[in-house]
Amino acid sequence: MDSITEKHILENGLTVLMREIHHVPLVSHWIWYQVGSRDEPEGQTGLSHWVEHMQFKGTIRYPVHVLDQIISRDGGVWNAMTYLDWTAYFETLPSQKIDIALDLEADRMRNSIFDVKEIELERTVVISEREGNENEPIFRLSEAVRKAAFHSHPYRHEVIGEMEDLKRISPSQLINHYRKHYVPDNAVLAIAGNFKTSELLKRIEHLYGSIPAGNGKRTPAPDEESPPEEKRVELEGPGDTIYLEINYPSPSAGNEDIFSLLVLDSILTGPSSLAMFSGGSVSNKTSRLYQHLVEKDLAVSVSGGIQATIDPFLYGILTILPPDQSVDKVIKAVDQEIDELKSHKIGQGEIHRAIKQAKAIFAYGSESITNQAFWMGYASMFADHTWFDTFIHKLEAVTPDSIQKSAQKYLKDRRRVIGIYRSKREKY
Repeated sequence: MDSITEKHILENGLTVLMREIHHVPLVSHWIWYQVGSRDEPEGQTGLSHWVEHMQFKGTIRYPVHVLDQIISRDGGVWNAMTYLDWTAYFETLPSQKIDIALDLEADRMRNSIFDVKEIELERTVVISEREGNENEPIFRLSEAVRKAAFHSHPYRHEVIGEMEDLKRISPSQLINHYRKHYVPDNAVLAIAGNFKTSELLKRIEHLYGSIPAGNGKRTPAPDEESPPEEKRVELEGPGDTIYLEINYPSPSAGNEDIFSLLVLDSILTGPSSLAMFSGGSVSNKTSRLYQHLVEKDLAVSVSGGIQATIDPFLYGILTILPPDQSVDKVIKAVDQEIDELKSHKIGQGEIHRAIKQAKAIFAYGSESITNQAFWMGYASMFADHTWFDTFIHKLEAVTPDSIQKSAQKYLKDRRRVIGIYRSKREKY
């Protein structure tokens, strides 16, 4: 990192995060909106993802056939993504072309075209995407587990939305969602790369500063009560393997316990990245569950994952099993390792290795200009940009005692949801 992040807030409420990095002649521009599937009314799930699709239909100044050309002709890349708590758009371009991204996204913030014919065409696209997802065992299992884990919180819905909602959402609901949430005081602009902050900030103020503020206050989501006992959901479908998910309630990213759980996850299943946009990987062959399950031929693979979210979500352990394997035997093996974490403190050597692996995953996901800009905005969606800057320090502060306490606090049998997907041919 070449410099610290500078934070500015425009009069209309737009938060601007800027980090100068001068070793390559590139700039990455990300605009983040604090709206995701968490912020959708019941019966209108999938709105945020659908609005993201419509943002690529163009504006009067930037018609649909022009959008990709103006980025690609100058060697740039761009994309977008929607998740539980946010929607983000980015462009990474040669430094001298950054005005393209600034002007485009300032225009798309308020002037995207929502033509009714295009909305209906995109309805077909989104429904087709949903149908494709339904053919994937992991999607089906994840959706079933979410609905068992959450009753009132909108995290119970997949980002793409429910099929019945996608069929009935009206053009006016889509447009209203866009107008309500795509406002400066509900957005974070994160820029990293080869620029001078004072000069670039003037251009940002010129392009974004005239956009009127909206009502950027986010509506709190309903609290979710802890389940009184373990839940199981079982599905069947095509395939020749068994998928087993064991999910425990996890804290929000703003809770300091998240760092102990990240190291615990690295010990238990191997390191995994919090980032939705990153590269690189670290082997999980030294993890406890890999050695206990995969090396002993109980499972084909094992992985874990924690999400960085505004509200408490789920810590999941996913195992893929041979078709003739006993699910209960694998669950018992997982429980043995978790009970060991609860009853015995981890040795310093194992913690050191787990932290080192977690740091490596983080480094892989933050080494490029695009990743740097990503992390500034991403961290601002559930905390603030300093969460990214202090990430390594907080990982290094994790102790054997904090790992044991987190295992005891969060990995409780009665609070978990177990999801099982079996082949229709499986006899059980």
